[in-house]
Amino acid sequence: MLSFAARHVPVYSKYSFFLSRPPRAVARYFSVTGRLFQDTVPLDSERHSYPRFSLTPEQGRWITVKELSLLDSQLVKGQKDETTTITLAGRVQSKRDSSAKLVFYDIVQNGETVQIVASRSRYEGTPDAFALANQRIGRGDIVLFTGIPGKTNHGQLGIFITKGMTVLSPCLNSIPKSELKDPERRFRERHLDMLVNPRASYILRTRSKIIQFMRRFFDERDFIEVETPVLSGKVGGASARPFATHAHALSMDMQLRIAPELYLKQLVIGGMDRVYEIGKQFRNEGIDADHNPEFTTCEFYQAYGNLESLIKDTETLLSEMVESIHHKRIVDLHEGEPISFNTPFKRIDVMDCLEEKLGFSLAHLNEEEEVDKLLAACQQHSIKITQPYTTARILDKLISHWVEPTCIQPTFLCNHPIALSPLAKSDVDEKGRRIAVRFELFIKGKEIVNAYEELNDPVEQRVRFEQQVRDRHQGDLEAPPPDLDFCDALEYGLPPTAGWGMGIDRVVQILTGATHIREVLAFPVMRPLPSVSLDAHVVETNIK
Repeated sequence: MLSFAARHVPVYSKYSFFLSRPPRAVARYFSVTGRLFQDTVPLDSERHSYPRFSLTPEQGRWITVKELSLLDSQLVKGQKDETTTITLAGRVQSKRDSSAKLVFYDIVQNGETVQIVASRSRYEGTPDAFALANQRIGRGDIVLFTGIPGKTNHGQLGIFITKGMTVLSPCLNSIPKSELKDPERRFRERHLDMLVNPRASYILRTRSKIIQFMRRFFDERDFIEVETPVLSGKVGGASARPFATHAHALSMDMQLRIAPELYLKQLVIGGMDRVYEIGKQFRNEGIDADHNPEFTTCEFYQAYGNLESLIKDTETLLSEMVESIHHKRIVDLHEGEPISFNTPFKRIDVMDCLEEKLGFSLAHLNEEEEVDKLLAACQQHSIKITQPYTTARILDKLISHWVEPTCIQPTFLCNHPIALSPLAKSDVDEKGRRIAVRFELFIKGKEIVNAYEELNDPVEQRVRFEQQVRDRHQGDLEAPPPDLDFCDALEYGLPPTAGWGMGIDRVVQILTGATHIREVLAFPVMRPLPSVSLDAHVVETNIK
């Protein structure tokens, strides 16, 4: 018998489908469709396999499980609505033969479950037709049922079959009766994972609700949703390594975007005072529980906003979002400490925290002194850091080591060193330190939001970009090349603007209790399996 890997190799012959299926599935295919290898005509002339979906007047009204549930209050135990014929379709979750004359089906349709009762006494056909129709239906099949709504003597709402049962699409493989435990199989066969693991569908449905809520939130505040280029000849707006490609029609190298920030700010310059975008970003970096090369963000830019307005908007957005999903402002998923989204959120001064840990001031160090002293501090505290040694990279490492892990409850990290924020306005605090007018929101040790007052001085922006060029020359491939076109746009005048970005995938993780980012993605990136090649002769020999 062929190995698992060999059986799943696509071989282009007329037997490829059957090679990739276990013998039980092949037998099931023939029993349901009545087809032979070289015969495409069903043996059962009264039943067409894989029929088109259509309804006749005799099949009554098409109904969904959700619509059927509205009839629950109109019927009492044992009552049947003999005057109403309805038709419903769904996947057979379970089949229970009470006797040759009575069969129960549990049907799942769009995440909703309903019971189907097939009784020979109500079936408008011969006993043989009733038996054959039930015989053809197996667990996992997609089936069309026509009957009348009613309740059993125990009060369970369902459909009682009268007109017929038609298999629309048979399930040729055996669906496991318990949840998949192997993560490799779960995410490589996501369709199967969703069939047997209700939580997988719940997470994706919750993700949709979160995105819908965010759109309503911004639309109600007169923001305009826009789309900016995903593929561009330049990247910027963040420090990350991009994916590179080549456009043959234009004879130019291009990259997938790492952030939409610079484009969105140009729209504000153009007179669109409130804009937002929900979309994919791509960063050619590592994969772990919190990072995926492809991820979804929401960014908004608001003219005449400031840091305090950003903090207030963030608190309002998240607290109301949590309440809409969980019907309270506390997320308690019985995994770790409950997370409270009651406002106001906690705040931490990053500069104060760093200076307390380091034992020296960060106010007046120049670039060369900063690097040497910060590297010495990393050695003293056994904090590992890799080259290139730039001020921004070292400070980011220190913050992720000392500050971020303490942020379990929603916490704003404010007053970052200016070296970490090349696109943010700067200010001088009461201690004479030059800081970025910026905050990050952390929850459960994860960065959820990054926001700041946007730098709108074109001269200062060019200076900041020059520093990024120096970092890049030192080997920091995450430092983006300068976008001089953006600097030119700034010369037309960017009004005082507040900018904000949220990682939607991480928000979904927190609100659903998912421990890995791939849980909240419909189809996460997976490493390819080793390929195995088989020639057609080997295939046909095994089939025979």
